[in-house]
Amino acid sequence: MMLFPETIVIVLVALVVDALIGDPDRVWRRFPHPVAWFGGVIRALEHRLNRPEWPEVRRRFLGMAALLLLVLVAAAGAWLLERVLMALPFGWLWTGIAGSVLIAQRSLHDHVARVADALDSEGLEGGRRAVSMVVGRNPASLDEAGVARAAIETTAENFSDGVVAPVFWFLLLGLPGLAFYKAVNTADSMIGHPSPRYRAYGWASARLDDVINLVPARLSGLLIAVACAAVGRQPGPALRVMLRDARLHKSPNAGWPEAAMAGGLGLALAGPRVYGEERVEDPYLNPGGRRDAGPADIRQALRVMVAACLLQMLIVLLLAIALA
Repeated sequence: MMLFPETIVIVLVALVVDALIGDPDRVWRRFPHPVAWFGGVIRALEHRLNRPEWPEVRRRFLGMAALLLLVLVAAAGAWLLERVLMALPFGWLWTGIAGSVLIAQRSLHDHVARVADALDSEGLEGGRRAVSMVVGRNPASLDEAGVARAAIETTAENFSDGVVAPVFWFLLLGLPGLAFYKAVNTADSMIGHPSPRYRAYGWASARLDDVINLVPARLSGLLIAVACAAVGRQPGPALRVMLRDARLHKSPNAGWPEAAMAGGLGLALAGPRVYGEERVEDPYLNPGGRRDAGPADIRQALRVMVAACLLQMLIVLLLAIALA
């Protein structure tokens, strides 16, 4: 698919604005975030269409219909917004600012950094409280090393889901592509679970999210591996562990950035975890690595993520120059 120079410049603006400003709380306390709009639509549709007494086939079909409606509304609304913004003077700037809202470089960094700060200042209980804001596992089951590893894993996974994948679809399809991706990803996070309630209704959301993240997840792993050099680590181990262990993850995509981070930092990530009261016996990524992670390791993972973000920004800049 053709990349347009104007779109690349818009994406570069979005990356710079998000890196500098992020998601200002004072704005989103007054106005609903677009992801909150997506979430409201998803909840409303699920409440009406996902009746437990209905057959699974019917619920799966209705889940597919609901997902189609969601992405059509999201993409159409973004297309209209893009047309309005681009008609203004400096339209590329306003469109880039609008797109920055759906990219999560700064917010991911800040949320994970709070976990390291809480472990340092408040100990284990503070770390558990902070990490519960960014991961779904039971924080009471985590010791300090478990809190640190959870924070590092979410850094790697959300670098893919919240940074690389949105940029990938933004580059390909403009603001509608970005909105399409975020709508699907939000649906997957809300209803794409293999629980009895969502197994049938959320099937389409989970499968589509897997598909649209196939390329970005692998790009994320490569960016993390190369970025390890910025913190004095060798990219080679990150690449070897990624290629060897990514397939061990239960997700077809999350294992790529997580395994790259595990190999780059010399840590064993993933492994057995507790969600609610359920223990999940997953294998470790980089099983020979250290398991005694701490706040310093979280901060090193964040430095890798920042370097990977800058590398992605440089690639977008070079694309803009090459196609100018």
